[in-house]
Amino acid sequence: MNTENSGTLFIIAAPSGAGKTSLVKELSKKTNNLSISTSHTTRQPRKDEVEGEDYFFIEEKNFIDLIKKNFFLEYAKVFDNYYGTSRSLVESEIKEGKNIILEIDWQGAKQVKSIGLKVISIFILPPNYQALRERLLNRNKDNIQTIERRMSAALEEISHYKEFDFIVINEDFEQTLTKLNEIIVSPNTNLYRQSNFYDNFVSQIIAQQD
Repeated sequence: MNTENSGTLFIIAAPSGAGKTSLVKELSKKTNNLSISTSHTTRQPRKDEVEGEDYFFIEEKNFIDLIKKNFFLEYAKVFDNYYGTSRSLVESEIKEGKNIILEIDWQGAKQVKSIGLKVISIFILPPNYQALRERLLNRNKDNIQTIERRMSAALEEISHYKEFDFIVINEDFEQTLTKLNEIIVSPNTNLYRQSNFYDNFVSQIIAQQD
């Protein structure tokens, strides 16, 4: 699919509460020729979400029918809801020379890479365990049981950090935004690439839960 004039597919993943959605939205505004792929989901829309902009909201039966038709480039079930990316939309935009961000989890990233697409993957880490927990609590969107469930899933997500090309620690929003932009503009950079430094960093985050 990739030709000299085709766009680049960027995967950005992070545990819930690491600030990924806000960063990706701002990144798309500040970076030329960069757009966010809109996913399909079976979950209910939140009050501030817009159909076709934040997600395409569909019934689970329809989602499963689309899986059978090989409609999705990738899909995953997260917290009892399905999420998936349209194959045709992404491939057509890439062919037109557009750079696309897939805001997906490690499961989706693994699927996209397994089918031979050339992608650049970025994983966003929280600065520490407590910051991740506080961000989830400050959302005021979930009860404590759901937050604990999300924390458990977040640690599972973090455990897959080594499967990504670049690692960015979101300690400061503007600085993180600058780092992401550097990777998007110069994907051959050696800055923020996977290294042993992050092994120790992630071990510290996981240890802090005890």
